[in-house]
Amino acid sequence: MKTRIEHDSLGTKRIPASAYYGSETARAIENYPISGLRFHPSFVWATAAIKKAAAQANVHLKRLNPKIGKAIIRASEDVMAGKLQNQFMVDVFQSGAGVSQHMNTNEVIANRALEILGYRKGDHSKVHSHDHVNMGQSTNDVIPASLRVATIKLLHEFYPVAEKLVQTLSKKASEFRRIVKAGRTHMQDAAPVTLGQEFSGYARQIEKRIAQIKSAEEHLHELGIGGSAVGTGLNTSIAYRKKLVQNLSRITGFELRNGKNLFELMQSTADFSSVSGELRTLALSLIQISNDLRLLSSGPKTGFNEIMLPARQPGSSIMPGKINPVMPEVMTITCFQVIGNDHAIALATQAGQLELNVMIPTVVHNLLSSIEILKNAMNVYTRFCIVGIEVHKEHCFQYAETSYGIAAALNPYIGYSKAAEVVKESVKTGKTMREIILEWKLLPEKKLREILSPEKLTQPPRK
Repeated sequence: MKTRIEHDSLGTKRIPASAYYGSETARAIENYPISGLRFHPSFVWATAAIKKAAAQANVHLKRLNPKIGKAIIRASEDVMAGKLQNQFMVDVFQSGAGVSQHMNTNEVIANRALEILGYRKGDHSKVHSHDHVNMGQSTNDVIPASLRVATIKLLHEFYPVAEKLVQTLSKKASEFRRIVKAGRTHMQDAAPVTLGQEFSGYARQIEKRIAQIKSAEEHLHELGIGGSAVGTGLNTSIAYRKKLVQNLSRITGFELRNGKNLFELMQSTADFSSVSGELRTLALSLIQISNDLRLLSSGPKTGFNEIMLPARQPGSSIMPGKINPVMPEVMTITCFQVIGNDHAIALATQAGQLELNVMIPTVVHNLLSSIEILKNAMNVYTRFCIVGIEVHKEHCFQYAETSYGIAAALNPYIGYSKAAEVVKESVKTGKTMREIILEWKLLPEKKLREILSPEKLTQPPRK
């Protein structure tokens, strides 16, 4: 393999001649062979977008040679287009603050800019990763700003998928609006509901969770970029800070703004923890819904068997014909991971000290991972499960008719105590409560039909 020699503050390092990364990346590759995981491509894209915006600002302010600036801008665009994705080699478990990932970006852009200008890779007398690509910047403001932009980007891909799930659940609620079934509380018989009412609750849960995530996202549009090393803006200017954010808004298409307090934005990862916390709450709702679907479809002979989930694959290597609720299962497993990711983010958020939270690589990896896997899981959940749910109408009606929960509807007419006696007699004899009420002459048959009608059982009167 052909190699080249690159220099950094620790000495020299031999690098593959074809590589766009440099010596600091090579040291990080050696230092952190931890997981084999790399940061999400959206984070690489966001960091390159900041490098482009910074180069444009520095050229505009006459701090950076226009020729070098244009090459950096072109190189940054190549990274944003994914052309050099395989050059980002540093493990997600790496040096604090994301220094290694940041330098990986600076080196790749510097060497690609050299190539664009007709120079050899590693000739940093012409384009330097620190002096030119990183002009006016620090890991401490670039990495948090990159995560803010990357999170916004992924969330804007996430929302349509989540909203499609809400729409599909709402359609099912409408489809099932007349299917009366037994309600259950404490896993015991309760007053009847319609299957549509159950599904309407599911839809509303997810709708509220999306709104909460969007609300938390708003704080991410405030950037601390331009704060440099500790928030003071060392080696920068207010004009640079404003121009950079203007440029970045134009490049990304997001409405970004300069932070009100750069010290807060550098000290804290709490804004990320807020988004993660809302994703966690969404995950909790999705687990609950998935568990309900598994219960409602359980059986088919020995369970509830009220609904049928689409058959997606054979369910057993030994039991022929078995079909498992695989989509609710994978959704639940995914949500467990999101909850774990949120816990890691929470630990990282409280672990910052003074002017910087150096634990941000944990936040970057786990937050972007949570958004990505939840988006993908909701997509297949909607397409391969919710859309195709069917109902056993007769089974649902039978449960509703024989459930002891309908005794609650009798309270205003025969009283709680007498209704309880009816339930006990039904348990003892196996007769239906309808049969016992008529046998005991507690209510006329016409009145009983009215009381126990699906509309009366599942909808309150208007007055």
